Amino acid sequence: MKDLTRYRNIGIFAHVDAGKTTTTERILKLTGKIHKIGEVHEGAATTDFMEQEQERGITIQSAATSCFWNDHQLNIIDTPGHVDFTIEVYRSLKVLDGGIGVFCGSGGVEPQSETNWRYANDSKVARIIYINKLDRTGADFFRVVKQVETVLAAKPLVMVLPIGVEEQFIGVVDLLTRKAWVWDNSGDPMNFEVQEPPAEMAEQIETYREQLIETAVEQDDTVMEKYLEGEEPTLDEIKMCIRKGTRDLAFFPTYCGSSFKNKGVQLVLDAVVDYLPNPMEVKPQPEVDLEGNETGSFAEVDPAKPLRALAFKIMDDRYGALTFTRIYSGTLSKGDTILNTFTGKTERISRLVEMHANSREEIDSAQAGDIIAIVGMKNVQTGHTLCDPKNPATLEPMVFPDPVISIAVKPKTKGGDEKMGLALNKMVQEDPSFHVMTDEESGETILKGMGELHLDIKVDILKRTHGVEVEVGKPQVAYRESITRRLEDTYVHKKQSGGSGQFGKIEYIVEPGETGSGFEFESKVVGGAVPREYWPAVEKGFKSSIEKGVLAGFPCVDLRFTLTGGAFHPVDSSALAFEIAAKSAYRQSIPKAGPQLLEPIMNVDVFTPDDYMGDVIGDLNRRRGMMKSQETGAVGARIKADVPLSEMFGYIGDLRTMTSGRGQFSMSFSHYAPCPTNVAEEVIKEAKERQAAG
Repeated sequence: MKDLTRYRNIGIFAHVDAGKTTTTERILKLTGKIHKIGEVHEGAATTDFMEQEQERGITIQSAATSCFWNDHQLNIIDTPGHVDFTIEVYRSLKVLDGGIGVFCGSGGVEPQSETNWRYANDSKVARIIYINKLDRTGADFFRVVKQVETVLAAKPLVMVLPIGVEEQFIGVVDLLTRKAWVWDNSGDPMNFEVQEPPAEMAEQIETYREQLIETAVEQDDTVMEKYLEGEEPTLDEIKMCIRKGTRDLAFFPTYCGSSFKNKGVQLVLDAVVDYLPNPMEVKPQPEVDLEGNETGSFAEVDPAKPLRALAFKIMDDRYGALTFTRIYSGTLSKGDTILNTFTGKTERISRLVEMHANSREEIDSAQAGDIIAIVGMKNVQTGHTLCDPKNPATLEPMVFPDPVISIAVKPKTKGGDEKMGLALNKMVQEDPSFHVMTDEESGETILKGMGELHLDIKVDILKRTHGVEVEVGKPQVAYRESITRRLEDTYVHKKQSGGSGQFGKIEYIVEPGETGSGFEFESKVVGGAVPREYWPAVEKGFKSSIEKGVLAGFPCVDLRFTLTGGAFHPVDSSALAFEIAAKSAYRQSIPKAGPQLLEPIMNVDVFTPDDYMGDVIGDLNRRRGMMKSQETGAVGARIKADVPLSEMFGYIGDLRTMTSGRGQFSMSFSHYAPCPTNVAEEVIKEAKERQAAG
């Protein structure tokens, strides 16, 4: 039996370029040292190693890696920083128990870190904050702490103070012990001394230490009473309070350092062990039935309970497909047969591996709390639940947003179709927010994703990883259609051509539904004018019709159909006759109900140096953007706006040109809104031309 209290499943998440990779690297170095004592120190070589690392993030280290610190096993899960891949962050958070939010000492809280923070709040993941790059010009620990309060509306609990700033940054003062950790400039993380802090910091240390203790003791009435009576709590009592507050998300212990210079990372690791929850302290995952409704049961973290595990990431590597899996309850052993509740199929587990800092280790079994990889699973995709076939249950599945942008691709070489098909199949399994379909009319292969960058990367993976060169068509926006007016109408379907005929008459109301309601159908027929057994056929007829709108063939959304009356024939009526009546009624009525085109509107969050703010706002206005907020910070301005997706193609290039390469932006889907007439006319014209050509 493993001691689960000595486990920490954590993720490191941050904005692009806040130093997440470097930090993870340093953690692996530090913990690897403890793992294999006497290893030659790699000094300067680490930085060369980082060059390729930075291009690929930390994927070289694999998606989940285990290491040890102070007799605790840390399972670290990699999360990317870029917005088109927040899906990755979201699914990683789903299986984490705690996290480290890394912020840049000079850049502060950037757009992407805000999105990631919001996801972590939604998933109720306990976090510690690490403010990195304090050796950089313009770095300011206290400014970033303030931003955490104002921008993220979070409560940072300052645990250390920096000694010196920018070039002069040499170490940190641990407020709990009042000791200074000072590193030399050799770049070796182990070359540090614990000494008395600089005398000129004495007052600042006492101020912050008092704030720390006052905040911490609020977590425990007994300790609080002692403190109010003038008795300082013991170190263990303070740590217990901090641990509780961190777990309850009351505050976030905040550290600082420079990962690149190897200063300050040890204290962050100590904090992971001291304050982040172990798998048994996290609220257990709810179980759901196949319709997605909660059953009231939970996957208790207990190796003796039936198996419940979630596949959260699929990665293809030279050993075959790896399915990264978090085990919530029960035990999984080599040779076991497990049930995938999504497909209803069982599979046998042939190999289990545990990822270590730089190798993988075959294991015979794993248990609740573990994060491991299963080699060679056939039909498992991200978000699938693996469980005990004798005692099945499904864990709450992950919800992935629908793609908003698509491109058509075709292989450059003859005979490349099959190779491209196989490659795309693997890519879809790895990334649930990436969809592939074939356009029936034109026969083209359509890739759909979360944004331009997302699809650019997919095309790049096709080329680099799978050796398939493709020609890429112009990006297409996923428009929708809807209606603006309520309409009462009647339709009679009659067919008499020898033998039994077909007859179905329906009277109905079609009207705009609530935004986001999709499709609704209700029957208010009384007195048997349309017998009850034909109602589902009417619903089916309407529902299958909304796949294609009348303006440009885009799916029709937010419609409500009410069946109010009609008539039937005792011999000639059938379910089919009523289904055909509903399909024809849709084509008859929708054009009269004020159809309109809807376009996807994106939340756009731009970060720009102050000097270019006017240009950026002017440009967003030209793109039909609606400004929501603008604020200036120490290092630049943040502008938030709602902008139609169709106007955002190529934006990153334009933004870089406008801001001399210093602007950044992130974008996520917000909602659908009606298209202006001139835009709608253009889209409808293009769609008709495509249909004619197809």
